[in-house]
Amino acid sequence: MSSHDSPAQRQTLFGDYRPLPGVYDEFYAGGAVPRAALERVVEALNVLPTAEYRRRQALADATFMRSGITFAVYSDARGTDKTFPFDMVPRVLTAAEWNTVERGLMQRLEAIEHFLGDVYGEQRIVAEGKVPAHLVSGGAGFRPQVAGLTPPGGVYVVVAGIDLVRAPTGEFLVLEDNLRVPSGVSYVLENRNVLKRLLPRVFEATGVRPVDEYALRLRDAIASIAPAPGLSVVWTPGPYNSAYFEHAFLARRMGIPLVQGSDLFVRHNELFLRTTRGPERVTSIYRRIDDDFIDPHAFREDSLLGVPHLFDAYRAGSVSLANAIGNGVADSKAIYPYVPEMIRFYLAEEPILGQVPTFRCGVPAELSHVLAHLEQLVVKETDGSGGYGMLIGPTASAETRSAFAERLRAKPEGYVAQPLVELSTCPTWAENGLVPRRVDLRPYIVTGAKGRWVLPGGLTRVALIAGSYVVNSSQGGGSKDTWVLEAR
Repeated sequence: MSSHDSPAQRQTLFGDYRPLPGVYDEFYAGGAVPRAALERVVEALNVLPTAEYRRRQALADATFMRSGITFAVYSDARGTDKTFPFDMVPRVLTAAEWNTVERGLMQRLEAIEHFLGDVYGEQRIVAEGKVPAHLVSGGAGFRPQVAGLTPPGGVYVVVAGIDLVRAPTGEFLVLEDNLRVPSGVSYVLENRNVLKRLLPRVFEATGVRPVDEYALRLRDAIASIAPAPGLSVVWTPGPYNSAYFEHAFLARRMGIPLVQGSDLFVRHNELFLRTTRGPERVTSIYRRIDDDFIDPHAFREDSLLGVPHLFDAYRAGSVSLANAIGNGVADSKAIYPYVPEMIRFYLAEEPILGQVPTFRCGVPAELSHVLAHLEQLVVKETDGSGGYGMLIGPTASAETRSAFAERLRAKPEGYVAQPLVELSTCPTWAENGLVPRRVDLRPYIVTGAKGRWVLPGGLTRVALIAGSYVVNSSQGGGSKDTWVLEAR
């Protein structure tokens, strides 16, 4: 550093950072004192003056733009493809914290696997009154076509993305389960690649667990559930899908073909890929397409994305799908309140991870409570996603709450409500320095025929707008690299 640098240039990165009062901050326990376990991370990051950090953040932004690391927002009239905003200050978890999260995720996924096998089989959990029948067979994610069918390979949820938030106590809580086609892991891997190039000495000084093996773990899991030797493929709806970048990225990383429905055909209940060498048998698919569009003969007749008679091949056991058809019955927000009971019912264990208290608006007494306390609650559609179709009562106007109350009265069974969780904050770069911004975390769990593995860390999404609780990319959020420190 030159002796001619100005005081602003010499200012340390965390010098003026102050956490929000009453909120769990990922770096600071209070005031200006870093958490003991993160002192070496703060020390390593503080080596950079703010002027240099600003330069490197600009390099990160340019790298994302140049590399085409994008997502799509269909509702934006200015255009669909956007770069995913990336913040260079990582979110850091200690080895002890991660151990609890990992064990809790493993337990939760094991119970959900049992639940899916049960509700498409004997439905013991329904018969014993632990989960209401109408939430299962009447749920939007339930697929009666697969009743009595065990998926080839015996695994329902090959890839899960479980959204976690951290309460003011520091406890991690499950916010929702994503068990159909969870997205976002490509940003985890790209965030890490970019940050390792821009902050190499920080990585050397802190000891961060790697995430590079995800693609190989996923490839092996997909292959392990194949019913016979053959080709594995990634099935994308096409380049206009919001997550197409991720589909292509993962296919390239796994070294397997990226295909669309028009590339595939079924003959004698077996699936084939059209190639320049002639038809090649496909026995396992990592599909990034919703249930409804898989096969126009079995689901939506108007699907132009699907493969005719693919469901026949699936039902015959000649091709596996990751994830299995019908998983949506388990990740509905209407089913979410019952997951702790699933863990007790199937595993005879108490849940390791807690979850947010939830009011079921389809229950008259609970609806009355919700309507009387809308200004304190977050209300969500049971089958909604992406931050759409929800009400954040504490920040909404009286007029907005009144209009939403009418929607609740008209269709109460379509909504659940939760108290507003005061999400934890993490230091995040703003124009002139670090400020606290709210974050969540989506870890990814990969399950194959040979076992289950949790990616160390996951996708930390950050609300870039001051005061915002909405971290979704479609609602203006960004992302951070998530570090899990090695045990020492």
